Amino acid sequence: MRLELTTIGDLRQIMAEEVAAAEQAVSGAVAEATGGLKDELRAQVTGAGLGTRLARTWRGQVWPKGEASLGAAGLVWSKAPLIIRGHAEGALIRARHATFLAIPTEAARAMRAGGRRLTPRLWEQRMGQPLRFVPGRAGRPALLVGENLRARSGRRGGYARASTTAMRTGHGLVSVVLFVLVPQVRLSKRLDVGGAAERWIARLEDRIVRRWN
Repeated sequence: MRLELTTIGDLRQIMAEEVAAAEQAVSGAVAEATGGLKDELRAQVTGAGLGTRLARTWRGQVWPKGEASLGAAGLVWSKAPLIIRGHAEGALIRARHATFLAIPTEAARAMRAGGRRLTPRLWEQRMGQPLRFVPGRAGRPALLVGENLRARSGRRGGYARASTTAMRTGHGLVSVVLFVLVPQVRLSKRLDVGGAAERWIARLEDRIVRRWN
């Protein structure tokens, strides 16, 4: 048997073009997978009811920057790794250097101070009065109650400190549960970070082949 091989065109040029196409395919597929994984993890966080602020802590980056490469790599990470890990693996959170953890109620969350989350100490500093401690009974948690408050009207809602006149007359004053006190909280597993990463890694080969073809 006799075989003959004939090349059409410049072989070196053909190979160079194939390498360039492969570099574009690999870099494009890695960028696509990196962005897809980041978006899926953000969707997991919001879907679990953990809010858009925590979701936006997921970031992605592809290397090398600004050029195609057969060795392209992507990284997805969170700027709040401890919080994410707690919701991905489950965690038992105990009060540190204190008897209780203070869990804010909806009323407390509506009374943000300067963009910060309201804590018992911050509330007392802001209002100039102490919270009232209500001991837990019959399996119910202890509470911290804000007193002498008035309900805000309008779209803003929430509660505010009562005026001097209202304090004298007692008209329109309310007591509001602001914090629930518990010795510990167990976070259930609500995120599947590892599973999402494995799914996007498994899709990478097909994405490279489609782009190269």
